[in-house]
Amino acid sequence: MKTMLKYLIPLKKRMTVGFIIKCSGTMIELLIPYILTHILRNVVATENIYKVLFWGTLMLVCATSACICNVVANRMAAKVSKIFSERMRKDLFEKTMKLSARQTDRFSIPSLESRITTDTYNVHNFIGTMQRMGVRAPILLLGGIIITMIMDSFLSLVMIAILPFIFVTVFTISKKGVPLYTGVQKSVDSMVRVVREDTQGIRVIKALSKNNYENRRYDKVNLKLSKDERYAGTIMGIVNPIMTMLMNFGITAVVAVSALRVSKNLSSPETVIAFMQYFTLISMAMMSVSRMFVMYTKCAASASRIAEVLNTPVDLDVIESTNETTLNTDAHIVFKDVCFSYLGKTNQLENISFSLKKGGSLGVIGATGCGKSTIIKLLMRFYDTTSGQIFINGRDIRTIPKEELTNMFGVCLQNDFLYADTIEENIIFGRDLSHDDVVKAAKIAQADDFISSFPDGYDHLLSPKATNISGGQKQRILISRAIAARPDILILDDSSSALDYKTDANLRIALKENMTDSTIVTVAQRVSSIKDCDIIIVLDNGKIIGFGKHEYLLENCTEYKEISDSQMGGALLD
Repeated sequence: MKTMLKYLIPLKKRMTVGFIIKCSGTMIELLIPYILTHILRNVVATENIYKVLFWGTLMLVCATSACICNVVANRMAAKVSKIFSERMRKDLFEKTMKLSARQTDRFSIPSLESRITTDTYNVHNFIGTMQRMGVRAPILLLGGIIITMIMDSFLSLVMIAILPFIFVTVFTISKKGVPLYTGVQKSVDSMVRVVREDTQGIRVIKALSKNNYENRRYDKVNLKLSKDERYAGTIMGIVNPIMTMLMNFGITAVVAVSALRVSKNLSSPETVIAFMQYFTLISMAMMSVSRMFVMYTKCAASASRIAEVLNTPVDLDVIESTNETTLNTDAHIVFKDVCFSYLGKTNQLENISFSLKKGGSLGVIGATGCGKSTIIKLLMRFYDTTSGQIFINGRDIRTIPKEELTNMFGVCLQNDFLYADTIEENIIFGRDLSHDDVVKAAKIAQADDFISSFPDGYDHLLSPKATNISGGQKQRILISRAIAARPDILILDDSSSALDYKTDANLRIALKENMTDSTIVTVAQRVSSIKDCDIIIVLDNGKIIGFGKHEYLLENCTEYKEISDSQMGGALLD
């Protein structure tokens, strides 16, 4: 909860004003039963209609004032909650975007999604409730007890005797709430994961007629969530009936004792009437307190999950440049004895070494899972190497500030995305690019022809995930985005797999003619996509088993020759 205070402190002035207004309205509300007692005890007996009207009007004014104060305070509370949750959600999203790939893997995407949505809602709900019930309920509780003590201390003691049992019940049960609702939120993560996977793969599911299978898979996580929610709700739901029972015992005891005291002239009927009203207010206050405890357990569980992300230390720090982090070379990119493991157990890459000159091209090929995309992730510093070093322009990438490093790259990754906006906006991607830059990039990427064929051209609106265009068209738009800013290093990770051979060949020619200042790294399954590269690396189980140009590898790397022969007839490829 300490993390939450950071967002509440800047709102303390607004909260203080709301607190004062809420306190004023609640204290005025406490006067109403007292005024009623005064009317019944002192005013009615005078049979003076004007006094009755005066005190009755005063009760009406108090009721109206209390209502207005509560409405104003509640609106201010809603405003505070809105600002609080908006700022917290913004920081949480920003932090999520800055997490390293390893940290994102640890939290998981579905868990981060539920923290930004469900968890922030739980905290928002509690902050708003605390400003409303959290101020009103204690004042009604303490104020009611004080006033009833003044009116009839003996009856008050009967009522107060019930309160310790209520507090013990609430405290004992609420202690179990935080771990219970933490478990519920983990079940929410699991359900979000399944929903996310199914929505992304809906076409495959329908194509393979696996609707029933996915329904069963969803039912499994949904039932788990329902079971956890039901168990948590059952445990926390015990509070209300126990409190109601105890409060009813208290009311019964007060009625019985008050009847006895009235019969012995130790109390008056007017006092008993006021007492019952105060006891009703106190009962409502206690119910509000119990509800807040239940909400607190949800909030505490959610706040802990939010704070876990917000307080995650910065990963992949920029280190100081030293003699050990610089390399005297004219090469643009250098991998020096790089080893890497995702989980710290088995290396996914082992002793990877190569250098690539400025404006040169590198092709990486190999079987699925051999570590091709991992090389790209290390080059862009999504992860740090387990051992070895990576240099760009002679600088260890760990010494390059993140923004400077990312600005060097133009990237079209294997599972890249397009959002629901125009084609032009998807290519610009929030950068300061002109329409001419967009068109030039699209022409290089072989995308201009089909874009221009749309009636609205570059203003053609894409659907979410670009489902209204083909896979090949999508890839060409993504390549356009990657090259539009003319990056120092262009990375194409299996980005032409949906292109026909002719378009792929035209793309490679256009890149060679127009991107002479960019160093190009191409990861591909097709030999045709990388055969003209200056250097080709053949990977197998994270190790380099072939290194050189296309012709050299055909003669000296059996695995490469087998790939080439199976695809295009080896040396006959052109």
